[in-house]
Amino acid sequence: MDEIAYRGVAFTGFFIISFIAWVTGNKGRINKKTIAGSIFLAWSIGGMTFWFPWTRKVLEWTNNVLMSVLQASQKGSIFLFGPLAIGPGEFLSDGTQSIGFVLALQVLPSVIFFSAIISLLYYLNVIQTCVNGFAKFFHKSMALSGAESFSAAVSIFFGIESSLTIRNYLDRMSRSELLTLITCMMATVATTVMAVYVIALRDIFPQIAGHLISASIISIPCAVLISKLSLPENESPQTPGSVLNDITEEAFVNNSIDINTKKPTNVMVVLMEGGALGVKLAISIATLLIIVLGLQEVVDLILKLIPKISGQPISINRVFGWLVWPFTLLIGLKPEEWEMGSQILGSRFVETEVSAYFQLASVQSVQIQAFSLRSFTALTYSLCGFVHFASLGIFVGGLTAIIPSRAKEISILGVRGLWTAFLATLLTGCIAGALA
Repeated sequence: MDEIAYRGVAFTGFFIISFIAWVTGNKGRINKKTIAGSIFLAWSIGGMTFWFPWTRKVLEWTNNVLMSVLQASQKGSIFLFGPLAIGPGEFLSDGTQSIGFVLALQVLPSVIFFSAIISLLYYLNVIQTCVNGFAKFFHKSMALSGAESFSAAVSIFFGIESSLTIRNYLDRMSRSELLTLITCMMATVATTVMAVYVIALRDIFPQIAGHLISASIISIPCAVLISKLSLPENESPQTPGSVLNDITEEAFVNNSIDINTKKPTNVMVVLMEGGALGVKLAISIATLLIIVLGLQEVVDLILKLIPKISGQPISINRVFGWLVWPFTLLIGLKPEEWEMGSQILGSRFVETEVSAYFQLASVQSVQIQAFSLRSFTALTYSLCGFVHFASLGIFVGGLTAIIPSRAKEISILGVRGLWTAFLATLLTGCIAGALA
């Protein structure tokens, strides 16, 4: 099969995965305008990303800006950590060579810097303007309720914080709206942690920053499509015909649960508070990786007691690789790429997408690359989301803390949300696999 045939497989896979979402969900009456609008919007954004010269130039400009900001963020960490803060093969101005890759000192400081920049953009009302624009666009193009469209727009920039923008409506949202909210949160990535993925892949895929932004935007209509096929709306939304412009001032506050609406007094306070949030986020990422990877190793040690299969010991990643193997075919990967692709896609559920991106970079940086450029792009898009068990606990715990009266319902929807978010990110992978 040639590349055109595999593009056709990815295109067909988009609709097969959508059908899987419907089959595994509630067979209610679907909103045809929402389904048709989300499909059209997802493929339109994908087409503009990969086919139109002017959008490619915009993405290239955005990529260059983000890469410049990322490079600028290294100056402070180099001042603090010296050669520990530069990547393998790099040198300081005095000729000192890097000692190798150290994630905690070369990646996490960028999270702190990006968090401060995002806080500054919010203080300058840039984020609010973008969110309101996206919210109105999603509301009109996909016939979403006001709460859904607004939280979906915020999910492009933030994670669990997106639920805070509509916290006054959370206890009145329908089950379908809640699933859409959870799916959008888990199928996208927060801008503050995007720097981690960029650092992982920038040497292999120089345009990675622009494509990650594109993937996060495409994931919104994909998440809406999957969630509405899985759990169609059969109630009357509290905000059926308006976007919630009145709540933007209460969003993106200092703490996700202990809400502080006091506005910072000046730019330096904003940067300091944003940086402090970045420190918490960096510590959370490090803590998560230490705990998850440690527990994974404990389980793998137990699984090694089971007889080997095909000469290799059983592991968690291998088990999840078997489970997601059919989906590597549906996003358009080639037969020789299925095994490695399924291992990487499966590893995200336990090791998180951070580890998966670094694993993808590792297998693609060798002389004989594991994936073609098209397959590599499809995997990059498919991994762009918080689709792992740790995020399930974070999102369910965060929503439960905001609306404890619906804790049981959120827990059930959270598990389904992990499944729908996984399918949604695969849809973005199908679009990339078909159009890249």
